[in-house]
Amino acid sequence: MKTKLLFILRLAVAIILIQTLRFKFTAHPDSVYIFSQVGLEPYGRIAIGVLELIAGILLLIPKTVWAGATLTLGVIFGAIVMHLTQLGIQVNNDGGVLFSTAVVTFILSAIILYFYKKDIPVIGKKLNF
Repeated sequence: MKTKLLFILRLAVAIILIQTLRFKFTAHPDSVYIFSQVGLEPYGRIAIGVLELIAGILLLIPKTVWAGATLTLGVIFGAIVMHLTQLGIQVNNDGGVLFSTAVVTFILSAIILYFYKKDIPVIGKKLNF
């Protein structure tokens, strides 16, 4: 049961990350607006898209789940900070959907990393929390 639930969580986070790529890689006006607001357009938009693609793939490979979850936490933490400091909770009248999705993705990634912490090379076997 636990294995299936963790797979569903991994799949959900990977889908969230990968489905947003079409906006980043096609220069969708909303994506361009967001990255322009934080001074990262166009290179940051593309780089974040590549990182999210890598994280999504890593989450789906059993031996690299820990790396995908860690990368996701880093990228999504940056998104949350940008929302709280520069963008606001609501962007382009989206009702806070982007921010809420980022928070949910962050929480799910933290849960995934917690359950896969023993797979982290060098330190994983030493973690006892």
